[in-house]
Amino acid sequence: MSANSIDEAATNEVCASCGIAAGSDIKLRKCTACKNVKYCSVECQKNHRPKHKKACKKRAAELRDEILFKQPETTHEGECPICCIPHSLDVSKGTMMPCCSKTICNGCYFAMGYHTQCPYCRLPVPGTVAETGGETLIQQYRKKRLEANDDIAIRQLGTQLLGKGDYIGACEQWKKAAEMGNSRAHYELAVMYGRGRGVEEDSEKEKYHLEEAAIGGNPKARHYLGHYE
Repeated sequence: MSANSIDEAATNEVCASCGIAAGSDIKLRKCTACKNVKYCSVECQKNHRPKHKKACKKRAAELRDEILFKQPETTHEGECPICCIPHSLDVSKGTMMPCCSKTICNGCYFAMGYHTQCPYCRLPVPGTVAETGGETLIQQYRKKRLEANDDIAIRQLGTQLLGKGDYIGACEQWKKAAEMGNSRAHYELAVMYGRGRGVEEDSEKEKYHLEEAAIGGNPKARHYLGHYE
């Protein structure tokens, strides 16, 4: 199909390759890269790829830039789950709760006064209850968060492994957290790819993870991306 036919295909809800129209028994799926055209089958998408490849890459790059340069609503620190006010970039102004991996702003944390329960999930605060067995309450909480596939707990585990000098293990954990959309994990991976620690040095992957971290609101990542421009 010609370029005009492609535009028409996108407008008229027809397959960009064979031209068949969408119906109750025919579902069209958008090209996941450019979002401009639709196909009725994987076979049609493969057949149309040679004609669509150049325009697809161009549009995909434009969409990527739109996302990258869009001002995020909050930073990578997110917002307090109680008052819903965005967190400060100064991490000392919030308290990470090991029981639920939520960061509570100091305003909400201290407004409740001395407490024996987490302000958010209401589980006992470590140190306020008697602990039995070989594991401390904090260790139990961290284990449960890891079992729950919590991206924050996984990212923290990576940081702990880094502190022990296990670069490979740290990168493995950060990769898992990054796949879940954790902006900090993306930034940590960018640093590791830039220095070649735990992974093979790769400037392309470094830039990719910096972009993902910047999209997630990480100001350091956006700063270092400026070196690529």
